[in-house]
Amino acid sequence: MMDVFWTGLYVYGGIGGVVAVAFVLVGIDRIDAAARGAYLVRPLLLPGLTLLWPIVVVRWIVLERQKGAVR
Repeated sequence: MMDVFWTGLYVYGGIGGVVAVAFVLVGIDRIDAAARGAYLVRPLLLPGLTLLWPIVVVRWIVLERQKGAVR
């Protein structure tokens, strides 16, 4: 039973880590103009982005779609 819990936790954290790195490298510049050039702050965002990755993904998709509709 605990193996399932730990496996789920590792999978959640792994997906969160991938999303966090992708967002810090690509996404943050695309959705927040004020974040351009703020490279020293980005590593501080990684733990929070890793834990909250489902919210980050949904928000990222919504903002990209809104940005595409405005163009």
